Amino acid sequence: MKKRLITSLLLGLSCMTFGQKKSDTKEWEQLFNGKNLDGWDIKIRHYDLNDNFANTFRVKDGKLVVSYDGYDKFDEKFGHIFYKKKFSNYIIATEYRFVGEQAPEGPGWAYRNSGIMLHCQPAASMGKDQDFPISIEVQLLGGSGKGERTTCNLCTPGTNVEMNGKLFTPHCINSKSKTYDGDQWVRAEVMVLGDSLVRHYVNGEMVLEYQKPQVGGGNVDAYNPAFKPDGKLLNEGYISLQSESHPVEFRKVEVLQLEGCMDPKALNYKSYFIKSLPNTCKYTKKKGKK
Repeated sequence: MKKRLITSLLLGLSCMTFGQKKSDTKEWEQLFNGKNLDGWDIKIRHYDLNDNFANTFRVKDGKLVVSYDGYDKFDEKFGHIFYKKKFSNYIIATEYRFVGEQAPEGPGWAYRNSGIMLHCQPAASMGKDQDFPISIEVQLLGGSGKGERTTCNLCTPGTNVEMNGKLFTPHCINSKSKTYDGDQWVRAEVMVLGDSLVRHYVNGEMVLEYQKPQVGGGNVDAYNPAFKPDGKLLNEGYISLQSESHPVEFRKVEVLQLEGCMDPKALNYKSYFIKSLPNTCKYTKKKGKK
């Protein structure tokens, strides 16, 4: 049944591209309002929840900006900004670009490096000195101007995934995207189907796919073991954006829910929904009345 639903969803998303059905009109939820950080929690390593050290996360010219102009040195103060709502079946999209110079003493691997963290543990559950949330990371990379450097890669802080039916345990794997040098804007989209399937897209092109995101593995420090039950499938969680020492701007952060009313008679029916939420259905009149 679940495989049939996924197949139907993928067909529905394909139809949306061509605008064939009114019921397929995308209704994106804007997570970032372009004015302030309302609805978001901040956790920076070595600091308490919502202590936004040196105004690392801020809004400037309508963009959500990660900046280090208040840092003397980076000192591994990895940060994350979490949206305060959990998601399970959805598409997350953001338009981002890297700008300026890396923070002093930022690690070499973090040059033009950020990420979208999926199925995150709650921000409040992170240890004060924890570096990364237990999550699935869609790694965003900018080109260095020398050679290839793909984006929308996969990294796994405290997690694993399956690929081709086998458990994948290395920390990171590259996508098949192009390299995006300079300060150009890039649109990253990720389709997340609970604990079954995840697909990464860059500017509309699918560049990576994997299955069964789950807790496990290493590459995360100073966490509470209660939030790392290895082997547990990740069906839902929070979304966060990274601060890893290089300035980055996000001009859009939006989610397309894949859960909702699946009754074709309802006004808010969407054929691309994968999970039915009957109590969300809206009708012109109550069912059963003439």
